[in-house]
Amino acid sequence: MIRIHPFAALRPTAAHAAEVASDPYDVISTDEARERAAGKPRSFLHVVRSEIDLPPATDCHAAEVYEQADRNLRGMIAAGSLLRDPEPGLYLYRQIRNGQAQLGIVCCVEAEQYRSGEIRKHEKTRPDKEDDRTRHLLVTACHAEPVFLCFRDRQLAGGTLAARMQADAATAPLFDFVAADGVQHTGWQASDVASYVEAFRGLDLLYIADGHHRSAGAERAATASAQANPRHTGGEEYGRFMAVVFPHDQLRILPYNRVVKDLGGLTPEQFLERLRGVGDVRPSQAGEPDHRGTVRVFVKGSWWSLVFPDASINRADPIASLDVSLLQDRVLAPLLGIGDPRTDSRIEFVGGIRGCDELERRAGRGGVAFSMHATSPDELLAVADAGEIMPPKSTWFEPKLRSGLFVHEFERIAGARA
Repeated sequence: MIRIHPFAALRPTAAHAAEVASDPYDVISTDEARERAAGKPRSFLHVVRSEIDLPPATDCHAAEVYEQADRNLRGMIAAGSLLRDPEPGLYLYRQIRNGQAQLGIVCCVEAEQYRSGEIRKHEKTRPDKEDDRTRHLLVTACHAEPVFLCFRDRQLAGGTLAARMQADAATAPLFDFVAADGVQHTGWQASDVASYVEAFRGLDLLYIADGHHRSAGAERAATASAQANPRHTGGEEYGRFMAVVFPHDQLRILPYNRVVKDLGGLTPEQFLERLRGVGDVRPSQAGEPDHRGTVRVFVKGSWWSLVFPDASINRADPIASLDVSLLQDRVLAPLLGIGDPRTDSRIEFVGGIRGCDELERRAGRGGVAFSMHATSPDELLAVADAGEIMPPKSTWFEPKLRSGLFVHEFERIAGARA
């Protein structure tokens, strides 16, 4: 039984929403953030990348960075760039990219359900990144960026959740704008909070699509706050974290492509000959493969299609059957010597949004690029259901959730430490 909670959001007015909304902290560098926020005092980058308001040599994890984020957030509230809703509510958030829409509900979910596994994950997290998110949360006393969750929709009393959200999206929006990347962002107030809360009680699981470090940081901040609060009751806001929850079949996952800087001592001809021992290799065009079990390969100025024999793929194994696993196990490790893609400096990962021109540029004449078929939402959930961890750099979610459109505040507890 999934429990969601309304919250009194801090959010921009319709007039300021486009200016406030920013890229999330983890897809933009400090230099990029400084450039994009220049001359834009309302940009939420001043909160999620607050080092841009400190001297350039400042360590991004220094205490003053988190303190600056808190000052900037309070300053935005004082200036009226962010307003606090008078009553707790639920919200809807839709993104449209290239004519494809995903519509989710903005709510709070429980850190306890993250601990219990009712909110399932599929990635490992790094302690240093958890530390960063936990400190940001505790110093600012808010969840400044939502976690991207999904669920398997099904027929519930009164219809599917997706249909219920679509009906609410026919009302007047809170904001509606198109960002510089062409993605349209629209938000609404949910009309009947109780009906959504009750509908989610009919679900057994939620899944983290994107935001594993934010989720882990939120759980750690909740635990630290509870331990430091002698009057802890279990109903505090710090025990919940903000999320946007989408039906999983609306998600758009782009491939995470690979580039290896060299051929491990092989000539292009030798590499292609060995590749023919792995599967069917034929000349091809640039682009994403049309089917699972197929990889497009760029080497020495030409594109090739590699098709793994279907009979050799164990589709019952949610990890081994992934295209990224087939490539790693049958090509990258045995042919090119890439044993651990997490640590090998010879391999680069390129988000599918960058296209094949970027793959060709990075591979050059001496390397090799691999254009992957995107992992599907069903494959992702199957891995999470099996309690497994996705291989590194398996999914690239697009569009990204914008930061600053909704902020969840929680109690500031003296003595709570990351």
